[in-house]
Amino acid sequence: MSLSITLGQLAEQVGAKLRLVNGDTEDTMIDSIGTLAKATAGQLSFLSNSKYRTLLTETKAQAVVLHPDEVEHCPCTALVMTNPYVGFALAAQALDTTPDSAHELAPSASIHPSVQLGKNVRVGANSVIEKNVVIGDNVQIGAGCFVGEGAKIGQNTKLWANVVVYHKVVIGTDCLIQASTVLGSDGFGYANHQGKWLKIPQLGSVVLGNRVEIGSSTTIDRGALDDTILADGVIIDNQCQIAHNVEIGENTAMAGCSVIAGSTVIGKNCSIAGLVGINGHIKICDGVIITGMSMVTKAITEPGVYSSGMPAEPNKIWRKNAVAVRHLADMNMRLKTIEKSLDQS
Repeated sequence: MSLSITLGQLAEQVGAKLRLVNGDTEDTMIDSIGTLAKATAGQLSFLSNSKYRTLLTETKAQAVVLHPDEVEHCPCTALVMTNPYVGFALAAQALDTTPDSAHELAPSASIHPSVQLGKNVRVGANSVIEKNVVIGDNVQIGAGCFVGEGAKIGQNTKLWANVVVYHKVVIGTDCLIQASTVLGSDGFGYANHQGKWLKIPQLGSVVLGNRVEIGSSTTIDRGALDDTILADGVIIDNQCQIAHNVEIGENTAMAGCSVIAGSTVIGKNCSIAGLVGINGHIKICDGVIITGMSMVTKAITEPGVYSSGMPAEPNKIWRKNAVAVRHLADMNMRLKTIEKSLDQS
């Protein structure tokens, strides 16, 4: 499937001012998006970072979305706006050719007679939908999915292949769940009795708000008693783990391979980079940015940027520093002794 749109229509959709050159008109067609280095005629590109200006001056793209400060360096038609990255995102939506995850109610899908299906629902091959599930209008459920008893899926939500939605999980409207993600599996709840682990049934659920997007192979556990909750606009990357009873506030983003332990509350508009570990039973306030490979062990009460990860360095230097770290406690005691002796002198 291919799409095309005129430059005039595209400029209107992304909210850009159109600067036409090289014989282009508002009716010149754009059919796809490419990088500055590889785009050709009929393609749109973008520049959001001035360090790539050299690529801009040499681009063969039909048009480029860029900031007003870059117009003088652009050899082709420009869509000029103050936030070209947003312009790129809107243009990509206009030219999106991603297929549906399902095209019909597949004959091999198993749908319980009690399921409430909205209008234009599509379910892929070999999917299983158990009793008392409620599915809104225009929902797409890809091949091989499982939707457990009593689950609810809001309108316009899309599940890719092999997604597992456990019983009583609630998914809002306009959500996107990528392949092989699991929503509502048991939280890690056990009591130790005389050296043996006794399983604690996980009686809560998972509730996703509207416009939530979850990457592939991510697991979100159901709550032990109350629900695990992701508010409207939350985005979660691939291969993340969100434990039972976690709550994540509106429009918070979490990058790949990060994990949140149980009963932690994350505020609104936070950004959690990749490979971050967040301890359980703590609170993180609104507007927090946590950089990659950080370990968060205590509550964060003030907005800002927080870091703890160690960046890579040549092994020889790292080994020397590792040796020094092992002696920090001794060095600290020696320093205190020297300071004390200086104070007494």
